[in-house]
Amino acid sequence: MTAATADLTELQRDAFTELVNIGVSRAAASLRKMIGVQVLLSVPSVEIVSQAQAARMIGEREASELVVVHQDFTGAFSGRALLIFPQENGRELVRAVMGEELSAEEAAEMEDEALTETGNVILNGCLATMANMLQRTLNMSLPEIMRGDGHRIFQPASGPAADALVLFLYINFSVRERDIRGYIAMLMDLPSLENLKVLIDDFVERAIGETEA
Repeated sequence: MTAATADLTELQRDAFTELVNIGVSRAAASLRKMIGVQVLLSVPSVEIVSQAQAARMIGEREASELVVVHQDFTGAFSGRALLIFPQENGRELVRAVMGEELSAEEAAEMEDEALTETGNVILNGCLATMANMLQRTLNMSLPEIMRGDGHRIFQPASGPAADALVLFLYINFSVRERDIRGYIAMLMDLPSLENLKVLIDDFVERAIGETEA
């Protein structure tokens, strides 16, 4: 089954986009508490694509090397969550989080630590909020850092995960009045994606029931 046949209906897409926006808003609030300045995150678009399509899409948008914080999640739906930045945006985020007074050398030394902590806050906050609203729980692995281009990041796995699809989300960041663009991607196999769609449908039914009550 392909990305096209696994795609979300318009109602599912709207509901999922709303879930993700609530999730990143909660994550932004947590990040704001951590660094003490206003953080705004928004997710204007959600797409389901193949791993090859995801690599091509990000390659068309970003010419530079990418830095990625990734965490595996298991539960009612399973997969890998990735927080992706162009390398220069990652360093800009480090300065926003750690402070302008850092030298270039100090920023480089602290980059992985700062990005791992930031990625953990954003990915955990986003996914935990979504799972809670879907009345489920997720277990998250420790965050890890990876660098490379889109083909390395979304390189198809061998074995059962080879047909994994990508929920691809573009994010706008604003930290300390900086524009820092980035992406969240969720790699999920078809059974997990189908489970997620069922949970989204249940969420929509509950929302409609509350509206009519």
